[in-house]
Amino acid sequence: MEDYVMKVEEGRPAADGKPSAGLAYRCIYAKDGLMEIPPALISPWDFFSESVKKFPKNPMLGRRLLKDGMAGGYSWLTYQQVYDTTIAIGSAMRRRGVNPGDKCGIYGVNCPEWIMAMEACNSQAITYVPLYDSLGANAVEFIINHAEVSIAFVHESKFPAILSCLSKCASNLKTIVSFGKVSDKQKEAAEELGVTCFSWEEFALLGDSDGDLPPKKKTDTLTIMYTSGTTGEPKGVILSNGAFMSEVLSMDQLLRETDKAGTEEDVYFSFLPLAHIFDQIIETYCIYSGSSIGFWQGDIRFLIEDLVVLKPTIFCGVPRVFDRIYTGIMDKISAGGSLKKSLFQIAYNYKLRNLEKGLKQEEASPLLDKLVFDKIRQGFGGRVRLILSGAAPLPKHIEEFLRVTCCCVLSQGYGLTESCGGCFTSIANVFPMIGTVGVPMTTIEARLESVPEMGYDALSVVPRGEICLRGNTLFSGYHKRQDLTNEVLVDGWFHTGDVGEWQPNGAMKIIDRKKNIFKLSQGEYVAVESLESTYSQCPLITSIWVYGNSFESFLVAVVVPERKALEDWAVNSEEKGDFTLLCNNPKARKYILDELNKTAKQHNLRGFEMLKAVSLEPIPFDIDRDLITPTFKLKRPQLLKHYKDCIDQLYIEAKGTKS
Repeated sequence: MEDYVMKVEEGRPAADGKPSAGLAYRCIYAKDGLMEIPPALISPWDFFSESVKKFPKNPMLGRRLLKDGMAGGYSWLTYQQVYDTTIAIGSAMRRRGVNPGDKCGIYGVNCPEWIMAMEACNSQAITYVPLYDSLGANAVEFIINHAEVSIAFVHESKFPAILSCLSKCASNLKTIVSFGKVSDKQKEAAEELGVTCFSWEEFALLGDSDGDLPPKKKTDTLTIMYTSGTTGEPKGVILSNGAFMSEVLSMDQLLRETDKAGTEEDVYFSFLPLAHIFDQIIETYCIYSGSSIGFWQGDIRFLIEDLVVLKPTIFCGVPRVFDRIYTGIMDKISAGGSLKKSLFQIAYNYKLRNLEKGLKQEEASPLLDKLVFDKIRQGFGGRVRLILSGAAPLPKHIEEFLRVTCCCVLSQGYGLTESCGGCFTSIANVFPMIGTVGVPMTTIEARLESVPEMGYDALSVVPRGEICLRGNTLFSGYHKRQDLTNEVLVDGWFHTGDVGEWQPNGAMKIIDRKKNIFKLSQGEYVAVESLESTYSQCPLITSIWVYGNSFESFLVAVVVPERKALEDWAVNSEEKGDFTLLCNNPKARKYILDELNKTAKQHNLRGFEMLKAVSLEPIPFDIDRDLITPTFKLKRPQLLKHYKDCIDQLYIEAKGTKS
């Protein structure tokens, strides 16, 4: 265990109704103590104002300009220009009666104004509250009222949504500022409810650039971030200036010690939602480093085009995005004919072997990088040096593929809003950390706590249990919900609800979710998330929800098939009908079921983990039907409610066909 972590506290046996806990560890890069913030830094505003002094003319925020409906190159605002606007916007907020400690909503897709609104709040010690783009109108209304938001910055495209819920939250919300323009009609509709609207330009003119900025403290609340949660109403996670800065500085320390820190030369591609902690931390790190941030257009169809035009050096994604990239590349390789395919495979295996031997990314096969893998690198714009993955576990085959073919450092991390983003990260160029989320960040200590009902023992030879954290990047509690805070913060340890397994080198592997476990009638426990991740490797499907009724002895699933794969099968099998009809075709269902169980066998799943019946769903699981969260996690209670009849039918069918 001692390669990358060091022990800081002994384990403890089970006692007084509390389960046993394993050893507590921290990262070797924090061996003399957890990282401290330099005394001169008080809030993230200091990161920005320092970078303005150092790099006033450096491009900071960029977007593609539209000409005759076509997107051109990126157009940039410098650090100084952004600073001047931010100071004016902050001053205008004060003139509208918004004071330090008050709450300001920010609602809309990533764009320069999002960051400027955030920094304007930081300048005036106003707490910003991201309003979730993807939680629907009810959630926006819930958050405005729950956090008592008095002013909101809103993307033009979100104006109708905010106006539709205004009547229910006008007692709190008094000012709305558009990221762009606002129509007279919209102004009138809001004014009838006592709410004043401004365009971005109008609002900036209300402020001035002279006033003194208010004093700040490390313990002040920087932001309240509402998390969607897979159960119940959104929870407001309170993050302090200190926690947020610690996270950013820890990222800098780890990159500096193991790879290369961010600089004013770096360019970051912003498309992951700023309403989530992951992207906010990364963008704040870019601002701290004096780097440039280029925004996507907000349309998934143009994502790759934006990427190629921007040519970023740092790219952050989530497994869903990397999966699409991987599938796209593999399809191209297959279409290139058998010679190209086998040449690619030879090059791939050669570089993989060298990485496994411990060679660094740039030493593993410089020639093959130029000859074979450069095309893949060009798909990211050709300049990426660092790829980060977070938000959900990255399937091992995709992580390996990216590490071999993208010609840059890839690091997978794990974090929660409650830990202010990443609390574990894999170390650059340490290939054995593949398939894990790496080691604790330098601001946090971690230990496992046994989960006896699931058979996880934190004191066994291979320690497994619920991941618990303590340190400088933890949240201060859930807003107005001390009860929920007390459930997860016990004796100074935050209980994440995720189940991990320490690896011999000190890395952590996420193996389960504490809640997503059920028992089949024969007494076998099923860890459903790891099964879904295995079945997801079957190329015929895009998503899967596995279900097991504890009164039955076997599993069933609802599957969204890969449209092209199913249509190809239909042509070869001479089956007629469109995609929806094919999903109801018993032969198609049997074909997909057989292929899924083939995947299961390849991964050595046990008999009770195999599927006995599947239903094919033509419509992907979506937020509109409340079946997934904005980070694409399955909402199991809602899925069960939605597919109840379908599941009952699957059990009846499967019992009819059982031998």
